[in-house]
Amino acid sequence: MAEDEAVDPIQPEFPRGRVKKIMKLDKDINKVNSEALLLISCSTNLFLQFLAERSAEVATEKKKKTVKLDHLRTAVKRHRPTSDFLLDSLPMPAEPTQSVARTVADRDRSRPVSDKPAPAGTRRIDQFFRKTGNEAPIQINDA
Repeated sequence: MAEDEAVDPIQPEFPRGRVKKIMKLDKDINKVNSEALLLISCSTNLFLQFLAERSAEVATEKKKKTVKLDHLRTAVKRHRPTSDFLLDSLPMPAEPTQSVARTVADRDRSRPVSDKPAPAGTRRIDQFFRKTGNEAPIQINDA
């Protein structure tokens, strides 16, 4: 390269201090060289870009606009080197019980207020004014 050209230094997108702390979590690492810190930061950035691109591809294949955990898991499964170390670290997909709970909640919202059950330890206001079967009517004596 010519000396006249201005070279822009590579600036990693991740905070150096945080990356250094993460690196030092390994018991075998005592000191972190600034060049090693730069390489780790840049390679992490490239890896995350790669995962995001592959996950976005999976989402568009499934005709979705939002990338979700299932799309990320599928992208990781498709790429063998990534799958070997990362698949076990990803959280498992959500159980379908959440969608069932949502449909029950939606069904409760659509019912009239009088049909909804009262929360535990409370009673409805119309029960307060309702006469119970065992109460005798009140008699007023005209004396």
